[in-house]
Amino acid sequence: MATLEHVQGLVVDALTDPALDRVVDLVAVPEGPRGAPRSVVVANARGAVRLHPGGTHEVLRGADPVADTDPMAFLPYEREVADPSPPNERNAYPEPARRLLSLFGDAGRSPDVVVVHTPGHYFPDEGGHRGEHGSLDVIQSRAPLLVAGAGAANEGLVDGYARLVDVGPTLAAAAGVPAGALVDADGRGLDGQVLASLVEPGRRRVVGILWDGAHCGELLALAEADELPGVARLLERGTALRGGAVAEFPSVTLTNHTSILTGVGPGRHGVLGNVFYDRRTGQRVVPNDASTWHRSAEWLEPGVRTVFELVGAHRGDLQVPTASVNEAIDRGAAFSTMAMVRASGSGNGAAGLGSMLPDPAASPFLGQRAHLADGYYAWATQVDDVALQLMLQLWESVEAAPALSWWANTVTDAGHHGGGPRSAMARDSFRDADRRLQAFLDRLDALGVTDDVTFLLTADHGFEGADPACTGSWRPALERVLAPTGATWRDEGPGFVYLEPAG
Repeated sequence: MATLEHVQGLVVDALTDPALDRVVDLVAVPEGPRGAPRSVVVANARGAVRLHPGGTHEVLRGADPVADTDPMAFLPYEREVADPSPPNERNAYPEPARRLLSLFGDAGRSPDVVVVHTPGHYFPDEGGHRGEHGSLDVIQSRAPLLVAGAGAANEGLVDGYARLVDVGPTLAAAAGVPAGALVDADGRGLDGQVLASLVEPGRRRVVGILWDGAHCGELLALAEADELPGVARLLERGTALRGGAVAEFPSVTLTNHTSILTGVGPGRHGVLGNVFYDRRTGQRVVPNDASTWHRSAEWLEPGVRTVFELVGAHRGDLQVPTASVNEAIDRGAAFSTMAMVRASGSGNGAAGLGSMLPDPAASPFLGQRAHLADGYYAWATQVDDVALQLMLQLWESVEAAPALSWWANTVTDAGHHGGGPRSAMARDSFRDADRRLQAFLDRLDALGVTDDVTFLLTADHGFEGADPACTGSWRPALERVLAPTGATWRDEGPGFVYLEPAG
């Protein structure tokens, strides 16, 4: 009878065949019991390495496929532009041990093998786009991080980086949560830390802004060129890190929305990807869908606390201590868009409310109507217009404003998926989002409170451009090697491979 370790070995051998190296960047396998890996092996056609807790690399054969771990790679931005979607030998993979060990830390949901696409892999038949993310590599993992306003350092653009798990603790501390309360429900410290050198702890009103999929380097370049006046205005009163914030792995939407808003990695919060399999229930889970977003908090593991719960427990002085606008991970928020969806009784979540959304062609924030031919862009325009109106309602007066307002925007993700980074569609999506930001800042100006608010602008991941000529799938190789063993398997994502040996 084949063991799990034997079947994992067959999969790794099959997927590290040089014939697949155009589409397979890395293969990662945990060592140790499910949910408690003691190490992780990362391999590709060039070599293999064992990664230990703490980050030690033990080369097993050939070249270390994640030897370069520099989170500041491809900076200044001109270097990235000159070498887009680089191959493994020129790429960088920040904190690979920590991020992979976290992913493999959930016994019920973690895959048995992870397959990482090459940056250029184009796979539209399996859900891919012209612009892609999800990788362990530095560009797909680099989200922007900008802080501004009250309590924020005012240094402009600086070298440095943070992690997305640091965002939640930083927001909470700025809104008044004491350091000793930044723990999960079991009293364990968070994975993230307060970025006190960037934002002083306090008891202020805080606005967290997420531009989904916002490419870090391009956002900062456009802001410096004054093509994003709203972002430029924040940068004049704050600090942005050129290295941005490193996403958790995989660098996908729901994993990192959850990591941001809980301050812990996927192995603790349980939302391992936009799609994953839960062995305990025998169900395929797809949280990143308009029909299921309103249920996302259901998949949080026990003990996890959201930033809304943390802030709400310490800002009882306000009628609405926290607000979650267009955010799936909303548990504990006093005001929540997803709570409105849940209360609507729609059997298909937000997907069933499309007729209630505004006409995207009538949006005053839309720069190029031609982009509405892309269905995702059109939908994102609608929901982002609604989100802005909700933010303006929440900030009708200073007295009514929440201690923490979290405002998620989608059009930037649509623009980058549809056109790829640095495309006209991606740049126009930045401009559309910036016009909404300016409208919100105008409201704060009218209230006379702009200088009293702490702002944090970030994203959930970066983006790289796929090469339409770089096609193919690793699934035939999986079928070929696993069929003779009798093992059952599933490849979710694709990239999360779950295995059950025969017998």
